[in-house]
Amino acid sequence: MSDFMLADLPVSMPVSIRAETSLADPDTCKFIVSRPLHPGGPFFFSNKERAAGSPLAERLFALPGVADVLIAESVLTICKEPIASWSGLKAAIGTAIRTQLLTGVPAILEMYVHTGTQGRSDAELNTAVQELLDKEVNRSIANHGGKISIVDVRQGKLFITMSGGCQGCASSQVTLRQGFEVMLKRVAPEIEEIVDTTNHAAGKQPFYPRHE
Repeated sequence: MSDFMLADLPVSMPVSIRAETSLADPDTCKFIVSRPLHPGGPFFFSNKERAAGSPLAERLFALPGVADVLIAESVLTICKEPIASWSGLKAAIGTAIRTQLLTGVPAILEMYVHTGTQGRSDAELNTAVQELLDKEVNRSIANHGGKISIVDVRQGKLFITMSGGCQGCASSQVTLRQGFEVMLKRVAPEIEEIVDTTNHAAGKQPFYPRHE
């Protein structure tokens, strides 16, 4: 995980920003800010048109190469266009964050908080996650004889179970946290936690056996 330190703001408003590029998805980068961006969320903006109501998101989409934006508390997650380069873009994103904080204007306006795109029901989130599993995730891990299934979606938590080659596999958590979780944030940012209910000790044919 690479780190990219940005300069502090003036003494009157000190802030530090650390950028961490995802190893699982090199087009995704988290910007961890020492000050809150928005006390709530997460709020996901899939394009410039959806950013109306968020001054920070609008600033970010004005930067060439920004594909989507996820704002949650003091963490900003940016997905860039595949043809864009993080070189220069990280610094520009850092400047946009600092500028927004200096204005004193909320990153997400109160009106959007109450009328925005968040708030899908558990059933709607279940459908979105199942579609992701069917179209992307399970097709990929099927090569290893594995499968991820939904157990439940409840109050911002996704309960899953892993079967086949993933059950008891030494790399199952890498698959879950650095693969599936990264993709999940794009389609269902409302889900704040993934709970793995799998009995990995009972796995009979793990793709990578665990060695105790």
